[in-house]
Amino acid sequence: MAGFKITKKDGYYAYEAPGHKECKLTRLHDPADIDGGKLVCGLSHFLPAGGGTEYGANPLESIYYIIKGKMLFKGDDGSETVLEEGDSVHIAPGSKKCVTNIGTETAQMLVVLLPPAQK
Repeated sequence: MAGFKITKKDGYYAYEAPGHKECKLTRLHDPADIDGGKLVCGLSHFLPAGGGTEYGANPLESIYYIIKGKMLFKGDDGSETVLEEGDSVHIAPGSKKCVTNIGTETAQMLVVLLPPAQK
């Protein structure tokens, strides 16, 4: 196995994730792509006026990067932040949160997931 994997646009695949609604999820990269891999990378498309995720926790460290559209991020501290094109959020493992498309177009969000660091 090589130390890298190139995935061309016709090599992506759709998948489903619990707690997601009104969206299309596409996997770009998996840990099995490379020796010693740990990272998961996906591209999420959330439909206008409500596409998003339920409020809940993920055991993985996460980064959300907004490519297109407008998403409302609700954090476990009660905060609500509008994320737009070019904005990102870094989320600790186990933190509760949700995102909802509040715009009028399909929102695109790059999602990077990583298991928590070993202590």
